[in-house]
Amino acid sequence: MNCRTLILGTWVFAFALSLGAGTASAQDEPSWPDDPPKPAGFTFPVLTPPEGELAPDFTPLTGMQNVRLGFPEVRHSYWVPGLQFSSNVFSNASNQPGTSHWTADNYFIGNLSVVKARRLSMLAINYSGGGYISTDPRYGSGYYQQLALAQNIQTKRWLIQLVDQFSANPQSSFGFGGVTNLGVPGVGGALGTVISGIGGNYFPNVGVYGVGAYRYNLVGLQATYALSHRGSITVAGSYGLLDFQQVGNIDSRTTVGSVGYNYELSRNDTIGLVYRFSSYQFPGDPQAYGSQVMSVAYGRKITSRLGLRFFVGPEITNYRIPVGSSSENVGFSATANMTYAFRYGMSTLSYIHGLYANSGVLVGSNLDEIEATLSRRLTSTWTASVHFGYSRNTPVAGTTVAGHPAYDNWYVGAGVNRPIGGNLNFGLSYTSLTAYYQPGCVGTGCNNPNTYSTITANFQWHPRPSIFE
Repeated sequence: MNCRTLILGTWVFAFALSLGAGTASAQDEPSWPDDPPKPAGFTFPVLTPPEGELAPDFTPLTGMQNVRLGFPEVRHSYWVPGLQFSSNVFSNASNQPGTSHWTADNYFIGNLSVVKARRLSMLAINYSGGGYISTDPRYGSGYYQQLALAQNIQTKRWLIQLVDQFSANPQSSFGFGGVTNLGVPGVGGALGTVISGIGGNYFPNVGVYGVGAYRYNLVGLQATYALSHRGSITVAGSYGLLDFQQVGNIDSRTTVGSVGYNYELSRNDTIGLVYRFSSYQFPGDPQAYGSQVMSVAYGRKITSRLGLRFFVGPEITNYRIPVGSSSENVGFSATANMTYAFRYGMSTLSYIHGLYANSGVLVGSNLDEIEATLSRRLTSTWTASVHFGYSRNTPVAGTTVAGHPAYDNWYVGAGVNRPIGGNLNFGLSYTSLTAYYQPGCVGTGCNNPNTYSTITANFQWHPRPSIFE
């Protein structure tokens, strides 16, 4: 199954769900403040809140999607196109012969965001696509594409969520674009991202810098059924492929399935228990892994202020081909992410530990990754941000790549953003990235760090949204 097949199938499935949403809306309308009361029972919060309010984030704790501060008001269905120009100017620290010390990748991009909203369903599509031209003769030119598609449908007791995420980038997404919206599909801001994407252990690991151009496609579907006013069950599944264009990198295929129980301790606090099975395969390589994790989970949500969840539990890994005398390994898996909003800004923090497929350079890796951002409004127009990330990929025992036992990458940077007029946005950021990996490098010299400095300038224009419903 290739990327085109997965994307086409996802779009057809999402369209079918959106057609069926009208029936659900007619049968299970939620109560509004002026409506007569309904009998006691469980209902998910409505997808489109009253004007000026955020709807609570009802994404289940044990599901595959990232936690949010809430869903913004969407009073009409709309679509909005846009144009974008971005320039990534970066230092070539390796200073290889035939290349200049500073090179640039210039992106020419078209954007599109579509939101089809009803009280009990929402379809959101965010797409960016175009090409880039590099002044580095090793890369030349190429294409750039990103897609995020999400469909939510709810009835009185059921919540169905479909997500598809696709990306074709010329370099690792780890620190890509700094704090500009180059790495986010669609027009950006409230007009773009409406429904949260797939995260945590379901998302492919592309945290090694220097692997070159790649593409991934990740499709996930989950269903949540409310057993009572406090308890619910979530079943989720996803399939992801990760392919690299650079010769010598390792492609992967990941299948994940999970079932979890959610219990609301209070209006803001939820606990859960989740079982997850993951299968990691590598085209052309006989090795494969099966991972089983049983995690306890905790989440806390305060609409418009805090979104927090974390998972921790033992992880049992089985090898298709025994490593040494062992065909099994016992470790642990942990995932945490938090979004916190304060008066003039917002902060995010995420952490992952556990077995992942790879980052293009390993046949499976034990990943430790942490990323953090802090943004603050300086004036009525200017917003400043700082960002940090650290990623460590350790080979699975017995599969160590020659010349390098582990791959450490980290980045740190800062940037500013501001709107210009009503339809143009400008972003500028600086990022310093250090990678203990050099493409095509073999031997002890690969243990030396390679440092890159990147300056990203981003301009994005879009007209007023066009309302179609």
